[in-house]
Amino acid sequence: MGQYKNPVPTVDCIVELPGERIVLVHRKNPPLGWALPGGFVDRGEALHDACVREVKEETGLSVDLSEQFFTYSDPNRDPRQHTLSTVYIGWAEGTPKGSDDASEAKGFPIDQIPPDLCFDHSTIVADYLVYKRTGKRRKI
Repeated sequence: MGQYKNPVPTVDCIVELPGERIVLVHRKNPPLGWALPGGFVDRGEALHDACVREVKEETGLSVDLSEQFFTYSDPNRDPRQHTLSTVYIGWAEGTPKGSDDASEAKGFPIDQIPPDLCFDHSTIVADYLVYKRTGKRRKI
């Protein structure tokens, strides 16, 4: 029997903070740069539980998830391997602090998001901003 080469499940979270800000983390490991908090789903773990865990590990924030936003599955979205990410929207209060594999965590005003986020996170944030402004989700 051959080795399966299936995509690896991940989660990312758009964490909304008071003052129309979202949380980004600066990655410690390649690919380096700013990204949404998130990571790999552990075996036996539900997606929403993985999302809450990853946000807590990377930012120290306890996030309340409000909705599942979209799943991103472009085979080239992660230069390390084929992943697919289920993205959630949630909210939190407090000051994010980088930990685990995030060297820094910060709340950015939505009109001051750094360009060229890691992975496909610039696309995810652009889709989120359209959704918040119009209520329309990305077309597939």
